[in-house]
Amino acid sequence: MRSRVGQTIQSYAREHQSLYWFTIVLFTMGIIFGAVLVNSLPLSQKQELYGFLQYFFNSLGSDGIPETSAHFQQAFGHYAKTTAIMWVLGLSIIGLPMILLMLFLKGVVVGFTVGFLVSQLQWQGVIFAMVGVLPQNLLVVPALFIVGVSGISFSLRLIRTRVLSKRDVIMPHFMGYTVLVLSMLAVLTIAALFETFISPRLMQLVLN
Repeated sequence: MRSRVGQTIQSYAREHQSLYWFTIVLFTMGIIFGAVLVNSLPLSQKQELYGFLQYFFNSLGSDGIPETSAHFQQAFGHYAKTTAIMWVLGLSIIGLPMILLMLFLKGVVVGFTVGFLVSQLQWQGVIFAMVGVLPQNLLVVPALFIVGVSGISFSLRLIRTRVLSKRDVIMPHFMGYTVLVLSMLAVLTIAALFETFISPRLMQLVLN
């Protein structure tokens, strides 16, 4: 059973290898763009964002994150919404470029967040990025890659069957696509739990 699952995963990885490399390059470009965007901000906006950052650190250092259940619901809701949107986009032919755009924008957000922390706090910003941004994104980014690539693959399959009139049975691929997305949603749930309960504790240790 394990060998069969391993063979299935290896076959899937080989089949979608080019798509994964393309999305990784696209995500990396988003990170670079987000980091460059920090330097293009006017001074007034940088000061305003830094004020919010100081307020967050002060409240985190003294009280921690209040209402962890509400924070978890917000984090999980965001991940669930993103996953659902990407799943729906994968079910349509015109959704393919939108999935690529969402992955690029995720890279922009990560690049901007880390870039702003480092530009304002120097080496301390690197530490905060490592304990506050990196841990949950080690789960979030691969999960979104898998959801995105599977959505792109399903969308391309729809193009081949509907536009190019090639024979293919869609339902098994649809079921596999949906099960894979639900599996990644479970991974994102773990990321939301980590973001709610673990990352704030790590940041508190750094602040103290």
